[in-house]
Amino acid sequence: MQPDSTQNAGSSDSGKETDVPAFSLQGLTAEEVLPLSERAYRRLRDAITQGALPPRTAVSERALAQQLGISAQPVREAMHRLESEGMIVTAPRKGSFIADFTAQRLEEMGLICISLECAAAAMLARRGCDDQQIAQLREQLRVMEYCTRNADLLRLAEENRRFHAILHQVTGNVLLIRTIEATRAYAQFNRDRNLRSWPGEPQRALREHAAILWAIRARQPELAEERMRDHVERGMVQGGLIPLTPAAARRLRHVPDPVRRAMTWTPARTDRAPEGRG
Repeated sequence: MQPDSTQNAGSSDSGKETDVPAFSLQGLTAEEVLPLSERAYRRLRDAITQGALPPRTAVSERALAQQLGISAQPVREAMHRLESEGMIVTAPRKGSFIADFTAQRLEEMGLICISLECAAAAMLARRGCDDQQIAQLREQLRVMEYCTRNADLLRLAEENRRFHAILHQVTGNVLLIRTIEATRAYAQFNRDRNLRSWPGEPQRALREHAAILWAIRARQPELAEERMRDHVERGMVQGGLIPLTPAAARRLRHVPDPVRRAMTWTPARTDRAPEGRG
């Protein structure tokens, strides 16, 4: 019985596969490769912090899943995360609602976030980082610089968060990491708003991140803590999460008008000390 002449179609006599035609395919974005529950969490978190889901709005898994065009399971996981972070409140027999973020609550959470970020920076500077950890942070700075240069503010906001997340992970302190995770969503209230609302903010934030990394590399915990405090507190003052107290007004030199304005130093490179702050 003779073999089917079509059986080996597309193969050469030597048994080698034929060349696959070249296609022009667009690579997946960073957002597209994330698990569906993570994407749902970020979409809902951003909707809350940007006001699309105002305080006291009733929310349900089914309604949110329909709006997002996905199944209920990833929405359920996202809602559980937001509830653990205090962004969603669930009451027996009443359902789930977006939390009511009073000015006092936001201020209290902002102060907690500042303290945790400062603790992480000081901890790293005191303990020291190995070459691989420093390289990871410097590479993240380069990504942030690329986004800043190309005015990609949406991606820049996410890369800024990733810089802080890497810094937290490098500490290796599980308790600190978990506590920061529980308050992370509150920091979102001011980060996106700052990047869009203040002229020169992306460039200013990039220089501040570079200054923080320099202090960590130099193993100067007091300086690392100071620079992190200036960076996070300035952002929260500009974002309206915390008031500009007289003490903060004397200490912060980088708050733009009408809160106050402008940086007073510019590092030549991300691995060198900023001028005037050495």
